[in-house]
Amino acid sequence: MKLINRRRRFLRDALALTGAVGLGGCDKLSETDWAPKVLGSATGLSHAAQRALARDAMAREYNEADISPVFRPNGSTDPQAPEYRALAANNFRDYRLGVGGRVAHPLSLSLDDLRALPSRTQITRHDCVEGWSVIGKWTGVQLSHVLKMAQPTKAARYVVFRCYDAMDDDSEYYESLGFDDAYHPQTLLAWELNGKALPIPNGAPLRLRVPRQLGYKMAKYLRHIELVDSFRSIEGGRGGYWEDQGYQWYAGI
Repeated sequence: MKLINRRRRFLRDALALTGAVGLGGCDKLSETDWAPKVLGSATGLSHAAQRALARDAMAREYNEADISPVFRPNGSTDPQAPEYRALAANNFRDYRLGVGGRVAHPLSLSLDDLRALPSRTQITRHDCVEGWSVIGKWTGVQLSHVLKMAQPTKAARYVVFRCYDAMDDDSEYYESLGFDDAYHPQTLLAWELNGKALPIPNGAPLRLRVPRQLGYKMAKYLRHIELVDSFRSIEGGRGGYWEDQGYQWYAGI
């Protein structure tokens, strides 16, 4: 009960961010001097404790009538990297998702390859740490299916997502998951939103959907998936762009 109460206090504080950052995207979090403290307020909840509470939990799935009229984008909305612009100009026909690192079988998958795999459609809610939420219908392949194809080695502990969008400091946006969330049935590599091809502001051509975590964990504009044994040699070493700025790695809700 104590763990649940602390998680509720964390969510209450996260919602309070709305007044501090107004209507900007989640990328505006860095403009507040106390957001990292809010995001770190649940540090006392170890990942092991979180895993024990939510390992098998499913995020709520909604009905068609619950879908938001507009699915508000978070973070970057129009990457300008030359490689990405060239892909977008060709309607992503030349796009390929690489999967490598500590795997037995590296992969290079086109959108057609991904769409040929078993797909899942789910209507779930996106919760931004600023306090706003939207509900959308997502279609994609379960990340677990792609990981099984790549066959992570015994040394692999984390799944790192490399993206096409660059941040203000010109660093590449990246995120990561532990295996509990990576293999969860609701964790998708999504190419479709509300029955249509994923729009660029929402992460085209492929984005991560992890409905059990806050929005900054759901990397957009996916370029490459890397299986690693640690974060030590990756950017700031904390498992994600915002985590390197001081935010919490596990952002479960």
